[in-house]
Amino acid sequence: MKNATKLILTLLLVNTAIFAQEAEIVEEMESAGLQISGSADIYYKYDFSGESNIPTSFADAQNTVAIGMLDIGLSHTTGKVAFVGEFSFGPRSFKSIPTLRDGSGADRYINIQNLYMSYSLTDKLTLTGGYMGTFVGYEVISPAANFNYSTSYLFTNGPFQNAGLKAEYAFSDQVSLMVGVFNDWNVYEDGNGVTDFGAQFYLSPTEGWDVYLNYLSGSPSGTVLDLTSGLQITDDFYLGVNAATYSADEEDAGGYSGVALYPQYSFTDKVAIGYRGEFFSVKEYEMEGITIPSESVFSSTLTLNYYSGPMTFITEVRLDNAENEWFLDGDADPTQSASQLLFAAVYSF
Repeated sequence: MKNATKLILTLLLVNTAIFAQEAEIVEEMESAGLQISGSADIYYKYDFSGESNIPTSFADAQNTVAIGMLDIGLSHTTGKVAFVGEFSFGPRSFKSIPTLRDGSGADRYINIQNLYMSYSLTDKLTLTGGYMGTFVGYEVISPAANFNYSTSYLFTNGPFQNAGLKAEYAFSDQVSLMVGVFNDWNVYEDGNGVTDFGAQFYLSPTEGWDVYLNYLSGSPSGTVLDLTSGLQITDDFYLGVNAATYSADEEDAGGYSGVALYPQYSFTDKVAIGYRGEFFSVKEYEMEGITIPSESVFSSTLTLNYYSGPMTFITEVRLDNAENEWFLDGDADPTQSASQLLFAAVYSF
């Protein structure tokens, strides 16, 4: 009788352990499920000169309903390891690569935005390797993550992506440091090999205030020093800032410097207005023995956003004034200013 009782108790303990282990495995699998996110966008832009004037990234189709891109992101986390993959279709995809040509000869595009993996060595130290959206700058490629639909000169002239290996250490929730080695800008396969060193220092002086100091340098990339910050002043008022300076690798090859401010105010959960004021300057450089003088431009962008569930409707007015005649007027003559009106719709999922 005692042996039978022991056997029953043993079986109960074994079954309890098995059920507990299975429940833990199921819970881990559920928490580590594949996550899918992304966005789709369309726009209409009219430059009042009748020409597509402003030379920043994307939104360059004039007086026509145009597509931006379909962006799809995949992510998965299990324990200490994780991966992120993101690809996009459409002309807004940076470095669009023609992969399919239809009978009319029109190009279709696909591009990898992110493909990287990470491993948490400890709760504070994480290693990440692969092709990653750059840590430099304020704005990003996906319109869903930007308040303005058009992009800044700083964004256009800085790196978009970095391929390499980086280590990030979180001293606390308020302070962290990242260091890494990378290929040349925007290249996930580079015959020159690993050429760049990068670092980012993060500081949160107080709740709602984030500060990032970024550094990236190498050959032939050049050197960029970048400051990005955002401060939630009140529940409704936010202020962002981006300042950067870049020097090319070769002597007399030029570079740029600039600063942009991003004040934004939310009237309600559905309506917000924002302004981007940017001063951007191109440094003097040499081309075939000829000195190209420095030039500068001041850009003002006023954006009104209306949010309806996952959809954002954007109305944007932009006016750029250059030191020299960067643009064209209605008669296709050089002029110092350009202005445009833009409407866009961005769906996020």
